[in-house]
Amino acid sequence: MGNKELELGFQKILDGNNNWVEFVKNDRSGRFEQLAKGQNPEILWIGCADSRVPANEITGTKPGEVFVHRNIANMCVHSDMNMLSVLDYAVNVLKVKHVIVAGHYGCGGVAASLSRNQYGIIDNWLCHIKDVYRLHAKEIDALEGQEAKTNRLVELNVKEQVFNLCTTSIVQNAWKDRDDLAIHGMVIDIATGQLINLDYTFTANDELGDVFAYK
Repeated sequence: MGNKELELGFQKILDGNNNWVEFVKNDRSGRFEQLAKGQNPEILWIGCADSRVPANEITGTKPGEVFVHRNIANMCVHSDMNMLSVLDYAVNVLKVKHVIVAGHYGCGGVAASLSRNQYGIIDNWLCHIKDVYRLHAKEIDALEGQEAKTNRLVELNVKEQVFNLCTTSIVQNAWKDRDDLAIHGMVIDIATGQLINLDYTFTANDELGDVFAYK
């Protein structure tokens, strides 16, 4: 490769995998043999792509227990076929019981959406967060300090994405057949590691409003 730093960085990945292979080989619980046959998670986690918020570590879960989708600022956009495909597979094939939208305080994507700066193609993605700001501009603008504004928008954005999930045909059709599917909104405090429940949970479409709730 020619770049020693790049070589060392890549070798660190390989060394880490070798350590993991040894761990798996020496495990006597049988869980990895079971995982090799398939997965049966009860949770779909839709989180931010930020490297500081890995789902398994934060929730204290093991491999095979959480199905994960991550993108910039944990967005659930109705036209995003990637997210919809993950949601459909999780809900209708894996039969997960909990879908968690997990934002985090200090989210760079949310902070960027509150500025007038251009960052590249991501600006088009951030427009979805700007739409959330538009709905709550009066409340956010009344707060003092950029950190407070960003963190409040993080919370409001999570709630909006939960609502977006609930209005998908995927979730609403599942609710017609099942009573064991819940959609939750949560926020991670990176400084403490705490996963904060926003008490914004839906288990049916009867609170979505007539325009959004399918018959």
